[in-house]
Amino acid sequence: MISKGNKAGLQRALNSLVGLSVGDALGERYFGPPDSVLRRIEGRELPAKSGWRYTDDTEMALSVYAMLRELGEIDQDSLAQLFAVNMQDGRGYGPGAFKILWAIQRGEAWPHLSYGAFGGTGSYGNGAAMRVAPLGAYFADDLERCVQQARLQAEVTHTHQEGIDGSIAIAVATALVWRDEESLHSASGFLSALIDLLPAGKIRDEIVRASEIPEDVSAMAAASVLGNGSKISAADTVPICVWIVSRRRGDYREAFWETVALLGDRDTTCAIVGGILSVRAEVPTEWVAAREPFPDWLTA
Repeated sequence: MISKGNKAGLQRALNSLVGLSVGDALGERYFGPPDSVLRRIEGRELPAKSGWRYTDDTEMALSVYAMLRELGEIDQDSLAQLFAVNMQDGRGYGPGAFKILWAIQRGEAWPHLSYGAFGGTGSYGNGAAMRVAPLGAYFADDLERCVQQARLQAEVTHTHQEGIDGSIAIAVATALVWRDEESLHSASGFLSALIDLLPAGKIRDEIVRASEIPEDVSAMAAASVLGNGSKISAADTVPICVWIVSRRRGDYREAFWETVALLGDRDTTCAIVGGILSVRAEVPTEWVAAREPFPDWLTA
């Protein structure tokens, strides 16, 4: 594929994709009995040094990145086809997304499927947010377009306002981390800037709640208010992720441990946090090496 976009944006998107995929693949390794999992997390015990298999979070983000590399923007029809063609069994797709993508594989049109999902309400799940950080990195120098493109990529599978707004929030958060303006260096400044760029609605309201949580409380205490992704909804996932990002912008490793310790939908929360932070923070090289390689079609 030949990129029609800017090279700097594409490199940022790739950095984000790497961080997203490592967070996803490593976070997935910490499912199991809570007491055992928490002991491993507290001891910073890593799994085997290879074979960290990523989930649907990364697989769909790969398609978003490929779309940007080819066209430099989101074409919804093409992205729907990429999502469907690249879907693999065993990656942990939710039943709603699997149903939509399987139907696209059979030739059905994505608008009918996405807008008709869940009795016509559309999905408010966290699936559009989990894959969007590379897009936010790509469009980080144009916040208006970042919002517009995040909406387009979300609508292919998520047409409920909360699902769309979750995508916008994570894309914009990624852009703000890359922009690294002085006013964004405090947690309150970062969250305030993010809130100002979000549409009115539940996601924005929940991030306002996040901004009101004292900076000295633990992530666990914040998650007791904001959620930890266990409901698999955007509103239960996005706010805690941006709260952690606002406090851990320069430290990928510690942000991962803080995020995974919340349990919940830990592959997704770690993918989101990792995808945002890796536009600036270094991803541990040994973690990247342990994650399964990206597919040949992406690296060709």
